[in-house]
Amino acid sequence: MSTTVPTSAAGRSSADAKMPASPLSGGHRVNPRFGGHIERLIGTQMGKLHVLPGTTFSNEQDLGDYDSKRHAALTLRELERYIALDIVGSYHHSIHGTLGHPPIAVWRDHEGEIPLRLPQDRMRFWLTFLPEQERTLRPTGIHLFGLRYWSAALSADVGRSDRRLLVKYDPRDMARIFFRWPSGNFVDARYADVTLPSITLHEAVTARRSLLAKGRREVDTRAIVRTAIAQRELLETATKKTAAARRGKAASSKSKVDDRGWGSLRGVDSSKPVPFVEDTD
Repeated sequence: MSTTVPTSAAGRSSADAKMPASPLSGGHRVNPRFGGHIERLIGTQMGKLHVLPGTTFSNEQDLGDYDSKRHAALTLRELERYIALDIVGSYHHSIHGTLGHPPIAVWRDHEGEIPLRLPQDRMRFWLTFLPEQERTLRPTGIHLFGLRYWSAALSADVGRSDRRLLVKYDPRDMARIFFRWPSGNFVDARYADVTLPSITLHEAVTARRSLLAKGRREVDTRAIVRTAIAQRELLETATKKTAAARRGKAASSKSKVDDRGWGSLRGVDSSKPVPFVEDTD
């Protein structure tokens, strides 16, 4: 995210220490004193994620010969749900090393004593975590990563203002973006062609590069989205075929006993002893 503030002491500047009051902090100046707690939580979660199929581990030494792409099994949405389930279902209900109690139990014991400052505008709170870029409003709308967006709210400003717009976007869903008015409020804008399906930022960038590599200078939103969807379907099909081929190879590699002329062990009850007859021939 382009607005990330480093939490290590060495990475902070004097400007970080004088950050202005945030509307989400109740008007109080932001003090990044909880950075250590966040880093510890991230470390705890990453340790658990490294046991999932497809992990890239922390470094090349730990990765070794492990093929992360081959073993990858979760989509980004599934990974997000896995992490959420681990936090609310496992972490909150397990004994905390420092507290000596499950975090959820400590929270319930003290929640009545703490004045909670919940965000009044949940959408705006969510938007603060999204990456952002500045764009100039064109006659055809807002262009971002080769995709074109439009909102009726932009009509009055087309051709009348050359100010830069702050644009927020969700890399997981590029079907809509959010631009900020001078008043500070955010308004959403959708694909100029609302019939197009949602794609991720990675898919959009990959598709755009693919089209440009083919010499298509005039790349439009429809071409990018269609290419991204075609590539997505190709990957899904290839993944299924590869998985099926691996299963078939594994099945064929199992040892097969050729029992022609040697009888069969099937149906033998080993619990009943069979008398031994010596072969005197």
